[in-house]
Amino acid sequence: MPVLNYVTSSFVTLTVVIDPIGLVPAFIALTLGLDAAQKRAIGWRASTIACVVLIVTALIGDWFLVQLQIGLSAFQISGGILLFGVAARMILGEHMRQESREAESAAREKVTDLAAFPLAIPLIAGPGAITATLLLASRTGGNYLWLLALILIIAAVSLASALSFELADVIARMLGRTGNIVVARLLGIVLAAFATQYVIDGIKGAFDLAK
Repeated sequence: MPVLNYVTSSFVTLTVVIDPIGLVPAFIALTLGLDAAQKRAIGWRASTIACVVLIVTALIGDWFLVQLQIGLSAFQISGGILLFGVAARMILGEHMRQESREAESAAREKVTDLAAFPLAIPLIAGPGAITATLLLASRTGGNYLWLLALILIIAAVSLASALSFELADVIARMLGRTGNIVVARLLGIVLAAFATQYVIDGIKGAFDLAK
């Protein structure tokens, strides 16, 4: 069924791009020294902010592309390339170093609202997640059922991020450094495959328009 395929691919794409479990090390580093209640409040607030950002992106994505006069095929190709770059960093371990730098920067600058920055943006709702959401929204073709499904998927992945933050200490102990690295590599390979498919679809769409 087309709807089921869309739901499955959308859920996998956003889960891989956001990577709730992969956010745990950054969350632990950013909230070091805070008590359990503060960590819980920051985790849920960050996930909520990111959820709102991505839902708004899904709702106005098509309108935004029209206003910029950007064709769907062009966005699929450029978006796929961007997501492939995210996947490459995941496979090579660059995203973990980037999260570490974000944490160190936040500590140096004494960020007062960790939930909004850098947790919600750019760690959860980063360029990769926003691009993926725009691509997935463009695939709905104006079908409100598909768009509703995408919104529910965004909410589900955001909830998974909040729960990962709740269980951050437990997850970190279970996976260990090696486990985090292995998970990141595997998810990176999956994301690379999705990114390649977006580029292929974009090229096909461009050739169809040229005919």
